[in-house]
Amino acid sequence: MKVLEVKNLKTYFRTDEGTAKAVDGISFFLNKGETLGIVGESGCGKSVTALSILRLLPKGINCEVNGEIIFNNKNLVSIDEKEMRKIRGNRISMIFQEPMTSLNPAYTCGNQVAEVLKIHKNISGKQAEEYTIELFKKSGIAYPEQRIKEYPHQLSGGMRQRVMIAIALACSPDILIADEPTTALDVTVQAQILDLIKDIQRGNNMSVILITHDLGVVSGVCGRIIVMYASKIVETGTVDEIFNNPKHPYTIGLLNSIPKSKNKSVRLSSIPGNVPSSVDYPPGCRFSTRCSLADEKCTVQIPPDIEISETHYASCLKI
Repeated sequence: MKVLEVKNLKTYFRTDEGTAKAVDGISFFLNKGETLGIVGESGCGKSVTALSILRLLPKGINCEVNGEIIFNNKNLVSIDEKEMRKIRGNRISMIFQEPMTSLNPAYTCGNQVAEVLKIHKNISGKQAEEYTIELFKKSGIAYPEQRIKEYPHQLSGGMRQRVMIAIALACSPDILIADEPTTALDVTVQAQILDLIKDIQRGNNMSVILITHDLGVVSGVCGRIIVMYASKIVETGTVDEIFNNPKHPYTIGLLNSIPKSKNKSVRLSSIPGNVPSSVDYPPGCRFSTRCSLADEKCTVQIPPDIEISETHYASCLKI
């Protein structure tokens, strides 16, 4: 059963250089209890997609969001802000990037969790404190009675990320968006954080969108993967399909970039060139300027979505 459906989402920013097409007409869905991975290089539109879903982008003439984001039979793009506040942080929550800077340094960690509970659950301060301690325990935070009184700068990066998880899970959301939840954490803590998210998901039958640039992270966590490049989805499929039968040259390039040998003399594969500016995307296939398979046709014709299987699609003229 689908809990979220995004249809032709476009998020544009007007800048002095021109209109930046941060997200340019993407469509996808999220099933109940599923973990969906969104991967791609920095600047491809992953985080802007998440912020568009939660309506956290700045309002005004410089930012325009169009399309449909269907949740609970409502289009989140068009509902009013009062109704959106009832959903944001309650039914749909987000773990933001960089735990070092996402928490407010002026408030204790306990206060930042309790605030969410007071707003959405309408409970007393004492009840919020007791529930915060329980959330800290579930999030793997040692000495929770002490930690709720401490400020973010008193905690390690891993502990701060666990506080962020506690905030996001405070209201038992239907959907959790985890935006680079393991950034700036060492490998051991990364594994602990991912295991924690998986355990909580199984306990709550929660749906998760995991945003990352690391295909190695999604391999053991996600059921399906969306590969984004230059504000568009270029390939989508199950983990097995993406890892064992990739079709888009960009997906193949990402997979080849994963270290496979312990031999330090073996050079890592890389994708040549740079991601084009979102203000000036090339015509045709946006990956054509970096693709070894591209020909003249690729530079002028927009590639259609090719169906490889019922769950596997790729946008490439060379398939």
